[in-house]
Amino acid sequence: MIVRRAALVAIVAVLVAGLGIAGALASHPAPHRTASQAPTTRPTGDATTPYHPLSATAIAALPEVRYDAVVAGLAASTDPPVNATGAADAAYSIAADTPIYGSDRMTPIARFSATNFLGKPTVVVAIEMDGDWARVLTPARRALPSQSGGRAPAQTAGWIRTAALIDPVVLPRRIVVSLAAQTLTILAGQSVERTFRVGVGTPSTPTPHGVTGYLQARYLDPAQNQTRHPVQLTSLHSSTADEPFGGGDGGLIGAHYERTATGAVSHGCIRLSTAAIETVNSLPLGTLISIEP
Repeated sequence: MIVRRAALVAIVAVLVAGLGIAGALASHPAPHRTASQAPTTRPTGDATTPYHPLSATAIAALPEVRYDAVVAGLAASTDPPVNATGAADAAYSIAADTPIYGSDRMTPIARFSATNFLGKPTVVVAIEMDGDWARVLTPARRALPSQSGGRAPAQTAGWIRTAALIDPVVLPRRIVVSLAAQTLTILAGQSVERTFRVGVGTPSTPTPHGVTGYLQARYLDPAQNQTRHPVQLTSLHSSTADEPFGGGDGGLIGAHYERTATGAVSHGCIRLSTAAIETVNSLPLGTLISIEP
């Protein structure tokens, strides 16, 4: 099961109503603000190029890296984004809408909104720090599988300014899913804490593998009988189909509770038992999830 766009919108409407805030998903515009930063210089080949912050108007004109977005300028991310302990150091929020740059760190190609599709702070995971720059994973696609011969990247990345990162949350653990063994393992450093049997994608709707993403959001989904255990939405997408579950959710991959939680049974998501979903739900957002063949 992959989370459908219609279900997401319905969930957000419920959340919004409960908070007493009018409007649905589209009525949560993020503040278009930028932190004040003095221009700096950075190496570009044999020369230096001054960095100048974008105006709020210029940032607002960039496409947002939402769960259902396709941004061609993003880079595919398949390398294991971990440090010596086996995990990213921290997850962050951002103070304001923030531009994302391509690999040249000169061309703005997209933006993070300060709030996500649930109206909550956007979670950002840095997988590389380089002075004033951080390479971060994003929840958007680079290309659709239908445009890539059914081999689209499941995870993307881009560069943002480190000054945009606020409120670090330490990530002491990571998740590793083995498709061959049909297991989900919680690791602290290199030590195994828990292992669970899980359900994975069918041969016609496979779970992407050889890639690392992160837990970007969690929420209940009454439309799909997820009223007790929150869906754990990852930043990963199906590599083989635009919408393997149907609808308009962008082919998202989630980890969620199902009574049948073993075997090749899903549309690409990771199906979890009660014990497994409760364990994953206890981890902070931003926790890395690697899927192995």
